[in-house]
Amino acid sequence: MIEEFEVSESSGASFDIKKFLFRALSYWKFFVLLFAIGVFFVYQKNIREEFSYQLGTKISVEDDSNPLFTSNASLTFNWGGVTSKVQTMVVTLKSRSHHEKVVDRLEFYKSYLKQGRFRLQDIYKAAPFRFSHDYNFPQLINTPIKISILDTDSYELEVEFPSSVVTAQNYFTKELSNVDVNSGLFKRQFKFGDSVELPFLKGVINVAEKRKAIAGEVYFIQFSDFNSIVSSYQGRTAVSNTNNSPILDISLIDKNTEKIVDYLNMIVTVLSEDQLNRKNQYATNAIAFIDEQISRVKGELTSNAEELNDYRKKNKIYSLDEESTALNDKLSKFDADKESINRQLNYYSNLKNYLLTSSSFTEIPAPSIAGIGDGNILANVARINELSVQKSKLQYSVRSDASVFNDLNRQIQGLKNVLLENISSATNGLNRELQNVNSSLSRIESQFNKLPEDQQKLITIERQYSLSEQTYNVFLAKRGEAEIIKASNVSDILVIDSAKNTGATVLGRNLNIRYVFALFAALLIPLLFAFVLTFIDNNIHSPMDVEQLSSIPILGVVGKNVLDNNLVVHRKPKSAVAESFRAIRSNLQYYYKSKDLDGTKTLLVTSSVSGEGKTFCSINVATVFALSEKKTILVGLDLRKPKIFGDFGIKNDIGVVNYLIGQESIEAVIQATGIENLDVITSGPIPPNPSELLINDKLGELIAYLKTKYEYIILDTPPIGLVADALELLEHVDASLYVVRQDYTKKGMLNFINEKYKTKQIKNISLIYNGYDQKAKYGYGYGYGYGYGYGYGNYANGYHDDAKTNTNFWYKLMALLRKSDT
Repeated sequence: MIEEFEVSESSGASFDIKKFLFRALSYWKFFVLLFAIGVFFVYQKNIREEFSYQLGTKISVEDDSNPLFTSNASLTFNWGGVTSKVQTMVVTLKSRSHHEKVVDRLEFYKSYLKQGRFRLQDIYKAAPFRFSHDYNFPQLINTPIKISILDTDSYELEVEFPSSVVTAQNYFTKELSNVDVNSGLFKRQFKFGDSVELPFLKGVINVAEKRKAIAGEVYFIQFSDFNSIVSSYQGRTAVSNTNNSPILDISLIDKNTEKIVDYLNMIVTVLSEDQLNRKNQYATNAIAFIDEQISRVKGELTSNAEELNDYRKKNKIYSLDEESTALNDKLSKFDADKESINRQLNYYSNLKNYLLTSSSFTEIPAPSIAGIGDGNILANVARINELSVQKSKLQYSVRSDASVFNDLNRQIQGLKNVLLENISSATNGLNRELQNVNSSLSRIESQFNKLPEDQQKLITIERQYSLSEQTYNVFLAKRGEAEIIKASNVSDILVIDSAKNTGATVLGRNLNIRYVFALFAALLIPLLFAFVLTFIDNNIHSPMDVEQLSSIPILGVVGKNVLDNNLVVHRKPKSAVAESFRAIRSNLQYYYKSKDLDGTKTLLVTSSVSGEGKTFCSINVATVFALSEKKTILVGLDLRKPKIFGDFGIKNDIGVVNYLIGQESIEAVIQATGIENLDVITSGPIPPNPSELLINDKLGELIAYLKTKYEYIILDTPPIGLVADALELLEHVDASLYVVRQDYTKKGMLNFINEKYKTKQIKNISLIYNGYDQKAKYGYGYGYGYGYGYGYGNYANGYHDDAKTNTNFWYKLMALLRKSDT
């Protein structure tokens, strides 16, 4: 039923969740395909996955002091306790220099490989041979060198060169260089044990101990850039210290567990050796200094002994008298005191010069070797040495502008200033002692000058010999002390748990979770696609869309035409489409009755744009009236794009246009259609001025005449959204039908007719929903719950000859959703 009432402004359509869900469900095949592709991709990726493993070792940093050390003879410095040592060890283990030593010792820049299922795999010690390369010769890097074993004594070396220049590295100097080669495949046979001397490779391949070369097996050798390998191992090594304890946990991640074990154990070995060498540094420096002094004094002692013997033989004086002996003893004592003071003054002078000119203070000899027992000097020298060692360690792992360097530099500078003050004070005291010794020597020498000349000469020679002998004995004693201390030192690194492959931790994600991600990805893509299409979709896809967009009532819903022309009602009278037009006829008749319209009824059919099925609806509405034995005529007033003649098999030579311009009479333009009770007036030739013709008074005369001959007049008019012709024709009709087509009509196209309806410029208008397809992926079944029509409900399915029961699962699911929605 069509009623006239006030309407409000049509609200803008919001995002349609239900439409989105139905559209997404329609993409289930797309989802299945994507999921199958995802599962295949994940499976291929999983079987190619190469797992990494993690192993660890545990060490303790001890504070093992040498029990032979004394406060007066210490040749080592104090490290500052365990806490300072631990931090130094952590920094050392993370430093690049430390990893360089480990990689160098293990030669981990050289890999032994074997072809696996998907890639070359590192087999490490499993290779049956070892390649001893020349360290001081550039070796080819980053290119696998194929080793094919021919028999137990020989092999074939093969390399594929993509270009004429390759990169090589000298593993002694670590320098990279370019080597010219012949591009293409290089092959050459060698005997195991023979020297390999090639422009890009030099060394010897020998069969490994207790291994046997098997003919036919293929292996690869590959050298890598030294710096890259060091960086890789440095980045994969972790050092942790829990709660500032002396315990350090060291772990490494790698794809080969044997390599992890060897690398971790070598890390600890190198650390222990370096720490012990650092601990022995004072003793080593002292021994080197003492050796220099012994070499000098030994020469003087030998020269003095020869001079003494020569003098005694020449002058036949082999002993001194009692007075000369006593005098000689006094002179020797003061000479020894003077030598000791001068030795200390010389040490202080060298130490002062070292402090003023050097930037590193790790090579300071122990003060005790010069006979210095000043506690302040000993402590400050040890402390400045310790800080210098700590600074040198940090240089490998911390930026030079870091705050820790500024703090260390301030401490070293402060200790240097204190040491310089200590040296100045000690030097002044020694100079005073030296003056006293010189005074005593002067008094003794005045008595010495009174002795006979031959006794004076002998005493002088013996004094020089005795002085050299005492100095020599002092240095020998100091050297022995340093050797004993050095030999008795032990490393402060205690291995608690050495690295061992007793169950490496497998690192990596749960690979099965990837299938879940594949499922979500396969689900997300169709959903996203459906969301975007729904969001940007501006077409009308269901009668409910029309209800949301317009207050104009829907008179009927017409199904999709599957025939090759528009005569559905005539050719398929029992079809669902024909029934829908019968429903429209019933509603129109009810409307005409409610308006007390007698005589001829007129109906105008229009739409927004061309292609919405306006002519299709006009023909079939006219047909359904004619089939009810009502005299009906269809008038084609779409003068710009005439269509109705083709479906009836008639010509469009003459029509409305010919009548309106006065060329033909009304009787001449009326044509029979072959359908009982239905005539048609085609539009005729396309005129240059269609709008002017339609507002001509002759059109009114035409309709007035037709009302005397026919019971129903159907006007097929131009689209109202494109031209205003149809608006001019509204005064001639009792009712109007506005055609909306599923999946074709844009939502915004209804704005024009809504506005006209709201302002009452158009009355007595209803909507026809055309092209309805309940299987469309936009997904709304429409049961005609209006009370003014019927079509695709359960009742219709039992009546129409083209209705078929759909047993498709998705159809049943959608039907269930539609039922729940109603």
